Amino acid sequence: MKLTTAVLTSGAAVSLTTAVVGAVRLRQDARHQAERNEAVLARNQLDWLAQMSTTPDLAKLWTPADMDVEEYMQLLKANQLICMLSLRNRLGFVRAGHLPWYAAKLMESDVCQRYWKRFGGLRAEEAEGDEQAEHFTRVLDRAAENHPRAQAAAA
Repeated sequence: MKLTTAVLTSGAAVSLTTAVVGAVRLRQDARHQAERNEAVLARNQLDWLAQMSTTPDLAKLWTPADMDVEEYMQLLKANQLICMLSLRNRLGFVRAGHLPWYAAKLMESDVCQRYWKRFGGLRAEEAEGDEQAEHFTRVLDRAAENHPRAQAAAA
């Protein structure tokens, strides 16, 4: 092989490698930006839930007509816990296979059970079309159904 051919070949290989590395880097940057955006949106939601669950006058504006404000505030606190778990899961901080354990722990709480009974269907509607959110909702639904308190109520 002539020297010029070897130089051209190695230059093409370096260019191709640089292009591949650049494309991978762009994809990684886009994924990280999406994660940052999701974290910011979740922070906004968690802040809103924190205010709603501790400020009766504010909660009163959003409380369903058939519900007491204090009960609604408690359910919002349960929603806050569920949202925190959802964010941890979406960002990859819940190890594979551990989500059912966390969901079962949440559902040990009476207020989380009450929240899920009242708003679980709404969460399922919100999750439609988002595979990860649908999975999260199914796992929580299973945990709620399998909790001894729920099973006793169904019997």
